[in-house]
Amino acid sequence: MNRIFGTSKSKTPAPSLDDAIKRLDDKAGSLDVKLNKLNMELSSIQSKLRNMREGPAKSTLKQKAMKLLRQRKQIESQKDQLESQSWNMTQASMTTDNLQNTMVTINAMKTANKELKKTYGKISIDEIENLQDEMIDLIEKGNELQESLSTSYDVPEDISESELDAELEALGEEMDFENEMAESGIGAPSYLNDTSAPANKLPTFIDEEPEAEKVAN
Repeated sequence: MNRIFGTSKSKTPAPSLDDAIKRLDDKAGSLDVKLNKLNMELSSIQSKLRNMREGPAKSTLKQKAMKLLRQRKQIESQKDQLESQSWNMTQASMTTDNLQNTMVTINAMKTANKELKKTYGKISIDEIENLQDEMIDLIEKGNELQESLSTSYDVPEDISESELDAELEALGEEMDFENEMAESGIGAPSYLNDTSAPANKLPTFIDEEPEAEKVAN
């Protein structure tokens, strides 16, 4: 059956930019090894040519050096191409990363924008203003309550001039009456009104006898 209908080939994932960059860098690294080997051979040939006289052997050695130089130029050119490709792909990878970061930022901003719209949609300006008005009313009522509790009920806050004149006149009459009573002796104790009694005579309401009478008895 497999021969008739064939089998589906398993799809391998396409290489990513990082994989391609790694392959190019590995290839350029292998070319560096070849270049180092060629440079060592050329250095050895150069040292030999300095000590050799002109002749067929020196000419043969020069031909070998020319061949090695051509190989080195080709490898250097190939290495430059690989490095250029690697750099271009690195730039592409960097651009892709930047775009991905930008998309993440944009998606985050969109999500935040939706959340803000939902939150602001639950807030009513009229409700906030009503709450503020209620708070002002409550504060005013509290102030009125404090003023009511601090009011003094015994002492009037304001006294008119007529009330003041009446109070002063009543006090004057009361003082005149007391002076008249004092001058007439009415209401004063008898021992204070008796002017004929000696000054050193004690009042009769004292129960104890004087000291002289006690000694005579």
